[in-house]
Amino acid sequence: MPSLPQERVIQGPTPLDLNTELPYQSTMKRKVRKKKKKGTITANVAGTKFEIVRLVIDEMGFMKTPDEDETSNLIWCDSAVQQEKIAELQNYQRINHFPGMGEICRKDFLARNMTKMIKSRPLDYAFVPRTWIFPAEYTQFQNYMKELKKKRKQKTFIVKPANGAMGHGISLIRNGDKLPSQDHLIVQEYIEKPFLMEGYKFDLRIYILVTSCDPLKIFLYHDGLVRMGTEKYIPPNESNLTQLYMHLTNYSVNKHNEHFERDETENKGSKRSIKWFTEFLQANQHDVAKFWSDISELVVKTLIVAEPHVLHAYRMCRPGQPPGSESVCFEVLGFDILLDRKLKPWLLEINRAPSFGTDQKIDYDVKKGVLLNALKLLNIRTSDKRKNLAKQKAEAQRRLYGQNSIKRPLPGSSDWEQQRHQLEKRKEELKERLAQVRKQISKEEHENRHMGNYRRIYPPEDKTLLEKYENLLAVAFQTFLSGRAASFQRELNNPLKRMKEEDILDLLEQCEIDDEKLMGKTTKSRGPKPLSSMPESTEIMKRQKYYSSDSSYGSSNSSSESDENEKDEYQNKKREKQVTYNLKQSNHYKLIQPSSSIRRSVSCPRSISSQSPSCADIRPFSAQQVISASRPTSGSRSHSLNRASSYTRHLPQSNDASSSDSLMSESLRKLRPKEQEDDLTSQTLFVLKDMKIRFPGKSDAESLILIEDIIDNWKYHKTKVASYWLIKLDSVKQRKVLDIVKTSVRTVLPRIWKVPDVEEVNLYRIFNRVFNRLLWSHGQGLWNCFCDSGSSWESIFNKSPEVVTPLQLQCCQRLVELCKQCLLVVYKYASDSRGSLSGIGTDWGNSSHPVVFDSS
Repeated sequence: MPSLPQERVIQGPTPLDLNTELPYQSTMKRKVRKKKKKGTITANVAGTKFEIVRLVIDEMGFMKTPDEDETSNLIWCDSAVQQEKIAELQNYQRINHFPGMGEICRKDFLARNMTKMIKSRPLDYAFVPRTWIFPAEYTQFQNYMKELKKKRKQKTFIVKPANGAMGHGISLIRNGDKLPSQDHLIVQEYIEKPFLMEGYKFDLRIYILVTSCDPLKIFLYHDGLVRMGTEKYIPPNESNLTQLYMHLTNYSVNKHNEHFERDETENKGSKRSIKWFTEFLQANQHDVAKFWSDISELVVKTLIVAEPHVLHAYRMCRPGQPPGSESVCFEVLGFDILLDRKLKPWLLEINRAPSFGTDQKIDYDVKKGVLLNALKLLNIRTSDKRKNLAKQKAEAQRRLYGQNSIKRPLPGSSDWEQQRHQLEKRKEELKERLAQVRKQISKEEHENRHMGNYRRIYPPEDKTLLEKYENLLAVAFQTFLSGRAASFQRELNNPLKRMKEEDILDLLEQCEIDDEKLMGKTTKSRGPKPLSSMPESTEIMKRQKYYSSDSSYGSSNSSSESDENEKDEYQNKKREKQVTYNLKQSNHYKLIQPSSSIRRSVSCPRSISSQSPSCADIRPFSAQQVISASRPTSGSRSHSLNRASSYTRHLPQSNDASSSDSLMSESLRKLRPKEQEDDLTSQTLFVLKDMKIRFPGKSDAESLILIEDIIDNWKYHKTKVASYWLIKLDSVKQRKVLDIVKTSVRTVLPRIWKVPDVEEVNLYRIFNRVFNRLLWSHGQGLWNCFCDSGSSWESIFNKSPEVVTPLQLQCCQRLVELCKQCLLVVYKYASDSRGSLSGIGTDWGNSSHPVVFDSS
């Protein structure tokens, strides 16, 4: 077995000297430790020898604490930490290692766990070379060698120490007879046809960030290191098996070779960046997207193997911590991956303490980005410690005084008491899950804004891929925790885990209704229930009870006299604004091309375009008059967006003429035949399809071309539209965008359905639910329509007690298309008029509105 060259003697400070300056940062002086200030994020970096970690801590504005301080917000250690230390951490603290991660970071443990998963899912785990663990599998290996001799085949194997590192003790063999039977070794089939670069073999160091194991969250850094051998590669034979500089790609091995090239740039030398490598692949006509997809899948599947071990160990360290709570652990892992000549990735090993040494400038650039972006993603805040202490005090008081605790029913309790207990228990479970979902939504919003060069690879946006990973995760739990952790199995199968916020709120409301029935109370008419995570308007709408079904009908501070005055004022203004709208039979119907007929380019998401009717379609009705829709100001909208599972409109009791008219129209609506309602819904669909968004100062055709141009160049515009809609616009301005569509629809519907108040139209109440869903989670509902990911707006009808007809669903689909096109035009207008996407100005209520909503 060949031995490695001896380490060179280095004069001066040793690598463990914490005062050593980085080679490429000699001019940068470390900051003098200042006195700890109140409200400062603290970091204990006594456990690391890498100066780059301290520099990143300084750049983040963290304050380094004395070595003995165990109360810091951040604790960084180079080596794995004891489980006792993790158990002692407070909830506001973060440490850079997970317990149980050694199950994939030790070579022998990785081989053992991968072998188990390969038996269950061989096709999904075909990225691991065939491996034997000595001494346990020595006999199986010798039998395999005998089979090869019978077939007159010869293969090369690579032998590694079971717990080795930095290339020590690695050798290549072709004859297994000389291997010791009792040594702790790993023997793998050697990949003889690797992908070569300039004739050299190489591997990739991929950096992975795991921020949580409950739930699992994985981020991949879109850069890394390409580590090349220092001798031209020749397939292994008896004469070159000892030439480790040719066959091994470890930096710790090749740096001793006189042919090792140190270069200042990222495209030359024996160490290069993955950013440069992807450009190299693209220049040589290789599929870069597939390359990253294969790498991501390998990483996720590997960490799925570790998840049962890590989660079990983490919960043993943190007993009593509810699922989904803030993780005190995170970890930066280094995946070593080899590519064969077909660019298929093969997993070599995983480092739980990857080196952050900066011998070259490329090391400094890549590793600084890895650490800096990771700390930004963690979202460590100065308020974490204060909030944690306050929460501990509140929990102690609840335990002391028995507050909010559900008492168990006594033995022999009646069925009524048992049912009450089950309902209370169910409500507590739903409230707890609702809090977790809202907290996860908030965390994801922060991550989306601060990912930097990281990309979230688990959970993925692709629903099909997520389902595939979840199936693998279930197999992993059954394989590694079968019979030992039934609670994990129950938790995985819990249907609440897959429910969205809307679904949980529906279940909570149903629990309240059941509770009222059980108590013998008269079930009150339930108006829309406010959803606190949805964006809210800053001003309360004056005529809250009559304008929109978005309003809440709870307790009111206004007197009955003010209600009557508001009602009279509303009726007078409604009479003044009445416009006749005639639908006439026409043999010559002029088809106005709906904007849903926009062609979709290859780079555009499928959800942006939709099937459009042919130009030859003849429709029996046409809107002859263009309706000028006035835009409501922020003061004319409801204070909060709401949703409810009950859609019945409950008007206040009154004896005046307007109340009588309302009740009469309500009774007429109930008596309306189904055929007539379908006919009116069809007319509404025709009018909606004729509506279009017009850019100010441009014709219909020019506006259509403008929207088509954005869609054709979606890869360029996608990030800008997302930044504009999700970040730059607050909830009030987001609602203003959709109000352009909503106001016009609100004006049209009473003329078609021939009712004095649009609130009486069932279709409009359905539209309101769609508008609410599009504004859900600070506009994420509408953005999901562009990305074809996340929760679809159509999910609001899944648990609805009201049946939505196909015609009504088509109307909703057209409404969503109009909202999407409206956003694109507003975005384009803001971009052109201000030179940057600076948001919507305060002149939206004036006549110079940037978007003209037209219907013909």
